[in-house]
Amino acid sequence: MVKTPPSGNMYEQNLDKTPANYQPLTPLSYLDWAARVYPNKTAVIHGPHQTTWAEFDVRCRRLASALEQRGIGVGDTVSVMSPNAPAMLEAHYGVPMSGAVLNALNFRLDAETIAFILGHAETKVLLTDREFSPVINQALGILGNNEILVVDIDDPLAEGGELIGHMTYEALLQEGDADYQWSPPVDEWQALCLNYTSGTTGNPKGVVYHHRGAFLNALGNALVFGLNAKSVYLWTLPMFHCNGWTYPWAVTSVGGTHVCLRNVDPALIFPLIAEHRVTHMCGAPIVLNMMVHAPKDVKQTFEHTIEVATGGAAPPSAVISAMSGMGFNVTHLYGLTETYGPSTVCCFQDEWADLPLEEKAVKMSRQGVRYPTLFNQAVMDSETMTPVPDDGETIGEIMFQSNTAMKGYLKNPDATNAAFQGGWFHTGDLAVQHSDGYIEVKDRSKDIIISGGENISSLEIEECLYKHPAVMDCAVVAMPSDKWGETPCAFVTTTAEAEGAVSGKELIDYCKERMARYKAPTKVVFGMLPKTSTGKIQKFVLRDQAVALAEQEDT
Repeated sequence: MVKTPPSGNMYEQNLDKTPANYQPLTPLSYLDWAARVYPNKTAVIHGPHQTTWAEFDVRCRRLASALEQRGIGVGDTVSVMSPNAPAMLEAHYGVPMSGAVLNALNFRLDAETIAFILGHAETKVLLTDREFSPVINQALGILGNNEILVVDIDDPLAEGGELIGHMTYEALLQEGDADYQWSPPVDEWQALCLNYTSGTTGNPKGVVYHHRGAFLNALGNALVFGLNAKSVYLWTLPMFHCNGWTYPWAVTSVGGTHVCLRNVDPALIFPLIAEHRVTHMCGAPIVLNMMVHAPKDVKQTFEHTIEVATGGAAPPSAVISAMSGMGFNVTHLYGLTETYGPSTVCCFQDEWADLPLEEKAVKMSRQGVRYPTLFNQAVMDSETMTPVPDDGETIGEIMFQSNTAMKGYLKNPDATNAAFQGGWFHTGDLAVQHSDGYIEVKDRSKDIIISGGENISSLEIEECLYKHPAVMDCAVVAMPSDKWGETPCAFVTTTAEAEGAVSGKELIDYCKERMARYKAPTKVVFGMLPKTSTGKIQKFVLRDQAVALAEQEDT
């Protein structure tokens, strides 16, 4: 509970907030600093194109000015459909400079989901890369909203697609003022970004970020990851994912260099690391796995160590070892969209250095301790709201109290209140607390599957499967995967008429045609589902079966 200063407190008398001693926190201030301190230093690298901090600052100001001239401001949403390219980076500054809210779209989503997001967010302007014109065209058709200003990002490195908008991004920038003077938000609690995450019903929920939270989490990333002016950050993590874990602002906060990457491909990653002497990168375990198993003629060795932060399911010890052998130092992070991405870090302790690889990997794969910018972290009993013992065995729910927790869910007060019940943010992730203060996730109370760093709702897949005429009953759980961390495994009971007449591949293809392909099950198991006496499906039994199936396939 926040303590109110007593009346008559001399430290509150005639000592007021003024522009001289109080400015709202905003990550936009990092760009102003970088452009002033390192105006001629390379800020962004995109293929053969390089932009200095002074040039980048001007482009962001032009974007903000152009949006404002078109009536876009506080409370308006600007959505962006783009890979890790300069326009997406610029949007992280130019959009909120105008007062508007940035909505970075997941380009892996299907048209129906994108249409839902655009409608729910009440998008006024859509910046879209030409490569995604097919799915955007389809989404706009579903939405049936002709009032959105569609702006084409005609990236010279884009492959395919067509221009479908009212104008190009470069034309929009030319409308703006290079000397546009932006101001910090009146209140640092003002909305900065809107990110959509899968809910338990399968419908996306809009997570609202504020300026204060993004400022602090970006600073936390810079501290934890050891970023400085000499850092060269390679964009292997999607910028649409928790706004790139706030690294669009973190790298800028130290005047480092952003290296854009449209496609995550080892054949591109290794040469870029060598050419630009990349020092830092982030990504889900699948990115690490891709690099470890890249063809020999693609792999390269480096004279310097590259820091890699990974989240989601912990990478296998073999991957950690292989990455180390290639010159990469892996750090495991944990967080959610609702916490601006990373909120805990598995800080490496000196005494772990001499441990056997497997034992060391167990230590390193834990979710860790709280960020220095996160106030309180606890593993609590969800009912009593009391901390569990630090015995490494008693399971509780991970909860946070922090400025780096979301503002709430857009237009969803019930979900917001539930998430903040009891004065703590409830993550929905079940974990244990170890005696050394490190937490370790053991399960996910909402059955969310984390595959390749992406959250997948098991209920969304089940809903899709239930629409197939051959499916009588079904349940989806996570199955361990060396490549993706986890993948959806569907357990299906067919109707009597369809018994033996439908294949697993048919059901998988059925899902791929009706939802984002990465959400579809990778395996289907037919049979009766285990249930309680009240008819509730026992998913914990199915999880054990999925683990056993994964182990069988590995052998």
